Amino acid sequence: MGFLEINNVTKSYGAVKVLHDIDINVDEGEFLVLVGPSGCGKSTLLNIIAGLENLTSGEIAINDQTVNHVHPSNRNIAMVFQSYALYPNMTVAQNITFGLEMHNVPKSEREAALNDVAKLLQIEPLLNRKPGQLSGGQRQRVAMGRALVRNPDVFLFDEPLSNLDAKLRVDMRTEIKKLHQKLKKTIVYVTHDQIEAMTLSSRIAVMYNGYVQQLGTPSEVYNTPANVFVAKFIGSPAMNVIPATITIKAKHAFACFEDGSGKAIDLQLSQPASSFNNGQSVLLGIRPEAISDLGNEDRNVNISKPFETMVMVTEPSGADTFVTLNLAGHDVVSRLRGDVALPSGTLASFTVNMDKVVLFDPETENRLDI
Repeated sequence: MGFLEINNVTKSYGAVKVLHDIDINVDEGEFLVLVGPSGCGKSTLLNIIAGLENLTSGEIAINDQTVNHVHPSNRNIAMVFQSYALYPNMTVAQNITFGLEMHNVPKSEREAALNDVAKLLQIEPLLNRKPGQLSGGQRQRVAMGRALVRNPDVFLFDEPLSNLDAKLRVDMRTEIKKLHQKLKKTIVYVTHDQIEAMTLSSRIAVMYNGYVQQLGTPSEVYNTPANVFVAKFIGSPAMNVIPATITIKAKHAFACFEDGSGKAIDLQLSQPASSFNNGQSVLLGIRPEAISDLGNEDRNVNISKPFETMVMVTEPSGADTFVTLNLAGHDVVSRLRGDVALPSGTLASFTVNMDKVVLFDPETENRLDI
């Protein structure tokens, strides 16, 4: 039983089904992020929790109370929108306390709540300004203040940082995480940005085509993706996925493929040979950081395999250098240290940390549990 229960929720628009049997229980104080590409159903699910849209079947319960037919104003939730949705003719203070005033909260209580929230969000100097006089980050703080002042059971965030520039987005992400750690409130947060999902969440629900592809902690989703979609969607750069053939040699299993020039590469797998059939086709999932230049590999690795191939592209990015190789006809990205010197066209040696390799079924694209 969770504090927020989403039980077998479906949503259809006529004959088109946009949510398929969504089943998620969120504990009190948990930070759940719904992440996925545009059109995957994450905002629809958030609107159903808020009561802004009706579900087709299933149940939404908050604090052991089914709220399927409860009006949004009576669900004790607060929502922060992408567009801020501030009243332009009201001051910041009036925007924050407007909901309390509509619920007939006494003026003294409204003012006390306003002062507490303004101090928490560090917006005391802005209380007499209008939204048009604020920056994007300040408007987002006001929108958060309007939600916080109500002291709801559940906070719902609908892509609240997507309108901000890159630096401000990082700053606000940190502020939201600090707020959650301080308030310990239940949050459901929608984003298409997998970096936001990884850094903010207690758990992530990765959605695609109206289905939850995987529900787990950031570590689980990153290190043991349920399928190829999750592997490629979570992580920046994405996990490399390479088609390979299993060969059994001397009681060991090897994933075999070719580099860009047709040279054979065989990587010994950490899984026992008895888990495979000789000649079996697999998809080999390798995170960029699991590919190192020779001599700089992880010293704690159990199995690593060196190979030589041509550097296609080198992209310095400060702390890291991203090097693109061609393996099995695919561009494969390696994350190396920032000071590495491997110009394009260089023939270089690399190693793969085979302890971190994930295998997928090429037909279903689901992870092979071996």
